[in-house]
Amino acid sequence: MTTPPRNRPFSQVDVFTTTPYRGNPVAVVRDAVGLEDDQMAAFARWTNLSETTFLLPPSAEGAAAGADYRLRIFTPAGELPFAGHPTLGSCHAWLAAGGTPREPGVVVQECGIGLVPLRRDASSAPPDGGAAPGGRLAFAAPGLLTDEPIDLSTLAAITRALGLEARDVVDHRFLDNGPGWRVLLLGSAEKVLALDPDFTGLGDLAIGVVGPYAALGDGRYDGPDGAAVEVRGYALDMGIPEDPVTGSLNAVVGQWLMPDGLLPQAYVASQGTALGRAGRVHVTRDDSQTVWVGGDAVTCIEGTVLL
Repeated sequence: MTTPPRNRPFSQVDVFTTTPYRGNPVAVVRDAVGLEDDQMAAFARWTNLSETTFLLPPSAEGAAAGADYRLRIFTPAGELPFAGHPTLGSCHAWLAAGGTPREPGVVVQECGIGLVPLRRDASSAPPDGGAAPGGRLAFAAPGLLTDEPIDLSTLAAITRALGLEARDVVDHRFLDNGPGWRVLLLGSAEKVLALDPDFTGLGDLAIGVVGPYAALGDGRYDGPDGAAVEVRGYALDMGIPEDPVTGSLNAVVGQWLMPDGLLPQAYVASQGTALGRAGRVHVTRDDSQTVWVGGDAVTCIEGTVLL
């Protein structure tokens, strides 16, 4: 039976930016109790954002494992088991609305892929290490479900659709952390920014492209705000021709390129430049080899929705 509509608390949060309207927005329904799947999907289509999320109490199993809340994540095309910027933006909204984590300093999100821990980014943490609103949050990248080269026929189709020659692709991987990303490494950030995709040729694949900025020495790079790489992500299967800033994609890029030393153990990625945004993704790898993906967030809209 469909739940009758009522006013529900709502936030729209811009993620991977400290400046409103320069990152990637996520719509967050902060109380989704009683909503049916089709109601969530219809609202996500209506917002027409890359992702819309719904906060719920954790399941009994999730609560027993330490979850603070459960998150449902929808694109205009359907539900995702995990996504990065919705994770950060929804946690920001939950904390700002007075959410208190069970374990000080750590928020545990339950979602389709399982439990995802979040913490205050070390470079922006308050002295007590708490998880109060304000400062940059970071999520622990989920483990990879798939890590293998892209099959050659798919790679050729992607390369053609992006307007590249085979020699432009330095390396490539199929990396699945919930969303399954086919990721191409190009020789430079400039090549990434110059892409003009033929979207009809990309089909229903989620495609990521990454290219380095020039290293200046001492761990510095000449990208915007010192960014080490430029990233672009295309996800027509999710109803998103080009995503402004993508946490799950940046997570798999770090998991792929950091262990081999192609990226340092802490770096900033730039994304959204081609769309007039200025997303900044802070990626680190700790001593346990966990990759953490961090981003600032700003609440731009707050109120209620009839749902």
